[in-house]
Amino acid sequence: MAVEIRPARVTDEDALAALDRATWSTLTSPAPPPGAEWTFFDLKTVPADVLVALVERAVVGYVRLARATPLAASEHVLTINGVAVDAAARRQGVGGALLAAAASEARRRGARRLTLRVLGENAAARALYESAGFVVEGVQRGEFLLDGAYVDDILMALDLTAAVS
Repeated sequence: MAVEIRPARVTDEDALAALDRATWSTLTSPAPPPGAEWTFFDLKTVPADVLVALVERAVVGYVRLARATPLAASEHVLTINGVAVDAAARRQGVGGALLAAAASEARRRGARRLTLRVLGENAAARALYESAGFVVEGVQRGEFLLDGAYVDDILMALDLTAAVS
């Protein structure tokens, strides 16, 4: 499967919103599911901060980058503030390609660290992040109550100053 990664465009709105709705679950997000009125792009999420994965010109995934905090003291840190891959495109290299592109874009923007948070029960996502070089830096035990169970919030990071392999 040939995967193309490119910056998002405003015209990707409908495909990205549909992807978010299709991939949302309590395994992937502690936030409520996107409602009917919800839009992918807004004041916090602009196309310049999203990379999309395409297979045969169809959007099959995305990764969203954001500042870790608004503080000048952490300008060197970017965070992955969302990632999704269409169920039909999983385990075919799309997620890995998105993470590699996100790391490359973060380096291009001058970041030294790329962070993310993942729910403890999401073993597939954790394995993907670990395969991309992310390491666990902290665990917030029982941070979320989802589907009647307390779930850990795992903090992971990638050192962008290390040599690229």
